[in-house]
Amino acid sequence: MERVLVIQTAFLGDAILGTALLERIHANNPEAQIDYLVRKGNESLFVGHPFLNSVFTFDKSRKFSELVRLGKLIRRRQYAVVYNAQRFASSGMLTAISGAKQTVGYANNPLSFLFSKRVEHRMGLAFSQVHEVDRLLDLCFEANGAVRGLPKLYPTDEDENAVKTFATGVYVTIAPASVWFTKQWPENKWKELIDALPTAMKIYLIGGQSDGELCNRIASTSTKDVVVLCGKLSLLQTAALMQKAKMNYANDSGPVHLASAVNAPMVAVYCSTIPGFGFTPLSSLSFSFETNEKLDCRPCGIHGHKACPKKHFNCAQTIDSKLIAKTTLGDLI
Repeated sequence: MERVLVIQTAFLGDAILGTALLERIHANNPEAQIDYLVRKGNESLFVGHPFLNSVFTFDKSRKFSELVRLGKLIRRRQYAVVYNAQRFASSGMLTAISGAKQTVGYANNPLSFLFSKRVEHRMGLAFSQVHEVDRLLDLCFEANGAVRGLPKLYPTDEDENAVKTFATGVYVTIAPASVWFTKQWPENKWKELIDALPTAMKIYLIGGQSDGELCNRIASTSTKDVVVLCGKLSLLQTAALMQKAKMNYANDSGPVHLASAVNAPMVAVYCSTIPGFGFTPLSSLSFSFETNEKLDCRPCGIHGHKACPKKHFNCAQTIDSKLIAKTTLGDLI
């Protein structure tokens, strides 16, 4: 039985989108034993995954010792193929020393000269129609002309049962936080959106434990039925809750891809980043919103910044919250 390893040790959203590659590998070779190497903290996404053999984690707080440990583990498992979905030297090193018969990665990985196969990483304004899952499927050498693959997660029955008390009636979820300040729609704009939502609609604010302070502030100023669930649900439980929502709202961040992986309705708000980077929602019902202002400073980067470089943050403040509410829930407003 052929053993295959996929390496994706970036952030939450990247690990989720990487499942599109897992799906395609499994479809092409159902008998393959597929392992997934992810950043520590993302492994809970794959509990109960039906065709993953093993999930390994990379603790980036102990980078050198982890590279030694993982290098030994990967060589010992004697993979037939290693797919490297990242462009960093650490992942390139693990790929190169894997001993796999075939090693595949992006040409702009600094150690790609050691791979047996290299592909172009199609990103930038010249590739504005290329989604991240297209780039991932490039690693299989079949994205051009092939049906776009979709990411997929598998909430268990236990996950579904855990959110039963919340997933009743008509409700929406909002994930207002982001790791990057300039990717996060400001607090006042989320409050405006909540004000524009139907009065009788239940609103769940979701996110990790660290997002609780922001969500509590947003909820405390609203007269509507706003419930803060930050830190109270696992990632797969959150996905199960989003799946049954009337609509879900988030920044250009991980929750967008969590929704895509369970085909939940999704609205993504783009501040300093742009949809053309290829991280738009893929759910069958989805929307992407950005400013209509022509700003010569946008986009100011792929990942965002800790503060607006121009100090005005107009890319975020000029997005119309009432338009978002009307466009996405017009039948209820």
